[in-house]
Amino acid sequence: MKIENNTQSNPFIDLIGDDHISSAAATPIRADAFEMDDELKVELIEKHFTEIMQILGLDLTDDSLSGTPHRVAKMYVKEIFSGLNPANKPKISMFENKYKYNQMLVEKNVTIYSNCEHHFVPIIGKAHVAYISNGQVIGLSKINRIVQYFSQRPQVQERLTIQIANELKNILNTEDVAVVIDAHHLCVSSRGVSDVNSSTITAEYGGAFLNPEKREEFLKYISLSI
Repeated sequence: MKIENNTQSNPFIDLIGDDHISSAAATPIRADAFEMDDELKVELIEKHFTEIMQILGLDLTDDSLSGTPHRVAKMYVKEIFSGLNPANKPKISMFENKYKYNQMLVEKNVTIYSNCEHHFVPIIGKAHVAYISNGQVIGLSKINRIVQYFSQRPQVQERLTIQIANELKNILNTEDVAVVIDAHHLCVSSRGVSDVNSSTITAEYGGAFLNPEKREEFLKYISLSI
C-alpha cells in the first residue's frame, strides 16, 4: 500500500476553500482500507499524531499530554470513525408486522455525533426517522444503531442523510422512508465564520413520503422537537 504525501498547493482545494460540498452518496474510501488491522492503524496514527503535536510545539513529556497521541489514535479507530469498517455494521433482525400497523412509525430525536470530513471537527444534532411497514418491522433501538453507524465516519450531512435513508430502504424492503437531520457544525461555529446560532437541516424522502400530505404529517410529528 502506498500513501502519497503531496505538499504542493492543490488548485482544487484552494478553489473550494471553506465551501461545504459532497462529492457522492457513498463514503469515499479506498479499496484496500481494511487490509490493515485496527491495532496497526492505532499504532501508526499514534506515531503521526505525536509528530503533529511536536510540530505545534507541545511538550509531550508533560503528564497531561504524554498519553494524548495514543488516546486520539484509539478514539479515531475504535470510536468516532469506527463506522468506516463494515465489520462494525449493526446486525439487524426483522419481525413480521403481526399487528398489521400500517401507519408511519416515527423515531425522533436520535442523537448524532459525527465529524465533518473537511476539518475533522464535530457535527452534533438529531435525526428524525420514519417508515411505513411493508410487512416487516425493525426493533426501535436498531434505528438508533443505524444512525450511529453511519455517523461514526468523516461525513457531510447530505451524505449522512442519504446513507441512513438508503440503508433503511434496503433493510425494510420499502421506499416509504423519511429522514430529517438537524445539526450544528463546529466547522461553522468554532472556526471560520464562528456562527454559534445556525444549524443545518437536510431531508430525504421516499415512496409515500413524496406525497405532500404524508410528508406534512411526518413534519408535524417532529415539529415539537425542532
